[in-house]
Amino acid sequence: MQEGTLLNNRYQLLEKVGTGGMAEVFRARDSMLERYVAIKVLRADFSDNQSFQERFRQEARAAANLSHSNIVTVHDFGLDNGQLFIVMEHVPGSDLKTLLRQRGRFNVEEAIPLIVQSCAGVGYAHRAGLVHCDVKPHNMLVTPDKRLMVTDFGIARALATIHPEERSEVVWGSPQYFSPEQAAGEPPSPASDVYSLGIVLYETLTGSLPFNAGTPEALARLHIDSQPQPISEYLPEIPEKLEEIVNKVLSKEPSARYRTADQLGRVLMRFGTQTQPERPTEFSMAPETLSDSGPVYSGADTATSPDIDWASVILGLLALIAVGGLIPFWMWVFFTYNPPIR
Repeated sequence: MQEGTLLNNRYQLLEKVGTGGMAEVFRARDSMLERYVAIKVLRADFSDNQSFQERFRQEARAAANLSHSNIVTVHDFGLDNGQLFIVMEHVPGSDLKTLLRQRGRFNVEEAIPLIVQSCAGVGYAHRAGLVHCDVKPHNMLVTPDKRLMVTDFGIARALATIHPEERSEVVWGSPQYFSPEQAAGEPPSPASDVYSLGIVLYETLTGSLPFNAGTPEALARLHIDSQPQPISEYLPEIPEKLEEIVNKVLSKEPSARYRTADQLGRVLMRFGTQTQPERPTEFSMAPETLSDSGPVYSGADTATSPDIDWASVILGLLALIAVGGLIPFWMWVFFTYNPPIR
């Protein structure tokens, strides 16, 4: 697909901003609504597959129903000149993988708010019944004001419908971030996304992946059988509690991890408020609420119970005394005008 192409007589491709194994990403202009958008154009060989086309439409519709400040909004999708495309909100900034390549790693105070925001977006999708299946820093966009937004919901699931003989390592994305059950070919669950978030957390803190190998097959075996290098060997100063969280998230058994991204987000947010109570951060800890099925909350109510409002207590007691003092007066008035019958 070339710059300048007009898709569906509506979207004009302005410039290519990214290229991957399965798609090209363009900044484009929506001539109908007169706004800038991002368009991902999938490879023609994927677009030719009828099963993939149908599943892609289903996943795009589901993703379009997700409305959250930490999720890139899907506006539209279509097929033009034999190629599928998906139209998304244009997000200024860079993906987290690019930032890691530039910076090497983030310190704890910077990393935790970023991962909390990714948990907020992925957790919202979990509550909507969607599993991302391809959580990785490439799919996390970070804006100049440090808001993190997750993208590409459902595309990995759609790609899984392609006939096994047609699959390649590119189709399955980046196996460095796959959960053990995904590496074994089992269906992913919310706990699979939690494992992938754990890999991203590990990489964000250390600048290195826990597992590296020359082939996807070798990486799969490492995810299934091997333990990662303890994060404290990279960062001796890392808080013990945070290392425990990372180890739990990277458990081989899904049942040993946090159940959902929401639960992981709450744990990380509580860790952040308890260990850094006086250090302000430039990141937003959680633009949207993190919740499983209980009441929603913000980061402030996870560390301590609210202080007692003594002023309200005193006013309440005065009101009680005042009302109590009026009772004898009204009894005297009543019996004065209504003396008892003898």
